[in-house]
Amino acid sequence: MVFSSTLFLFYFLPGFLLLYFLAPHRLKNAVALLASLGFYAWGGLPFLALFLASVVVNFVLIRFMDRATVPWHKRLYLTLSIVLNVAMLFYFKYANFFLENASAVNTALGGAALTWQKVVLPIGISFFTFEKLTYTIDVYRGVNRPLRSFWDFLLYIMLFPKMIAGPIVRFHEIAGQLTDRRAFDTVDHKLAGLFRFGIGLAKKVLIANVLGAEADRLFALPPAELSAPLAWLGAVAYTFQIYFDFSGYSDMAIGLGRIMGFQFPENFNNSYVSRSITEFWQRWHITLGRWMRDYLYIPLGGNRVSPSRLYVNLWTVFILSGFWHGAAWNFIVWGAFHGLFLVLDRLFLLRVYQRIGALSIVPTFLVTVVGWVMFRAESLGAALAYLQRMFGGGLSPLPYFTTEFWAVLALAAGCSFVAALPRVERWQVGLLAGERLALPRAVGLSVATAVLLVLSAGALLGSSFNPFIYFRF
Repeated sequence: MVFSSTLFLFYFLPGFLLLYFLAPHRLKNAVALLASLGFYAWGGLPFLALFLASVVVNFVLIRFMDRATVPWHKRLYLTLSIVLNVAMLFYFKYANFFLENASAVNTALGGAALTWQKVVLPIGISFFTFEKLTYTIDVYRGVNRPLRSFWDFLLYIMLFPKMIAGPIVRFHEIAGQLTDRRAFDTVDHKLAGLFRFGIGLAKKVLIANVLGAEADRLFALPPAELSAPLAWLGAVAYTFQIYFDFSGYSDMAIGLGRIMGFQFPENFNNSYVSRSITEFWQRWHITLGRWMRDYLYIPLGGNRVSPSRLYVNLWTVFILSGFWHGAAWNFIVWGAFHGLFLVLDRLFLLRVYQRIGALSIVPTFLVTVVGWVMFRAESLGAALAYLQRMFGGGLSPLPYFTTEFWAVLALAAGCSFVAALPRVERWQVGLLAGERLALPRAVGLSVATAVLLVLSAGALLGSSFNPFIYFRF
């Protein structure tokens, strides 16, 4: 079940909100937990028992770790928890990848192809694993005491607004809200949360879906049928699709959290106005970037190492980031591609970009477009073939596209780049904050939310094309 499905919008969400608002404070966690378990079970019932068992084992290990008085005992429980979670992720997400590659090597050496039962990827396992790890490490580092209640811990891991596709909420960011969130349980927060949900749904349904339909069609064409302009158009359409798809889903998650009284961290900040790839990763999937920084890059040495070691660390982190996104060579190459530009930024590109100022948005955007081709293609070979057409496919007039497609593409570009104006970006931040709303502003948000929800619902009911890109991660 995804937030933009009719099942969620017309049945699950209204039913949940009704029960949640009617429940007294002491029962709100119970309502949220039961809803979260039901939400996950709808699409991942075969894995629910396994996930619950892993949560139980983690909870017990962390309790033992917290009570241990001998340092090596603490490290032992920390190691056991990390190994358990990483092994689970490795098996479900990467077993097929390694067996396929082992089979290919074996075949190349003259042996027989390996056969095995394909491992099915559980929904949300990547985000689920990262949040269990952050709980373990935060408690080990003394950032927060462990939760006393197993049910609160289970709610932190399974909380449905952020369970499937983030934002990746580190434990210490909502530790207090898991037990008491009455400070955020106000009408203003709820209205601002509903408005944020409406924006996210509109981004997903009215923009991402329209562009995604054409991007899918163009990426499915045989390379020989792609002229350079057509290949670029498909890549640009996908570039805007993935932004409005994923940032829209994050907006919906953050909005649902606010309606419930949670304050989730921001996950996107006008990513395509970035003036370098370094800045891009401060604006794109922000919670993943911070997770990688705090739990991987800094433990590797961070910036306090020699330049050569720093470059190796940066590249390592981004190759692993690519591998986290998908168990395929094109994702690994995508991560290495971004890691390369992060290194080039530090070597000389940032100095070049400073000289050309806001114009640096253009080359940065083109680098991300090329990178998204690797991300979108079904394989590394398909990505290379597509890129070959983008840079050498010949010039031919574009075929016919509907007025709706061109209008939505222009809207997506306008919404993406207008935040390059600092005044607009500040206005956006103020609009989305919405902590204390004056009556005229509250009325304005209510009307805007109603319009966005009605338009989005109409588009959903009138189309069967409604994929969610990050659902598979």
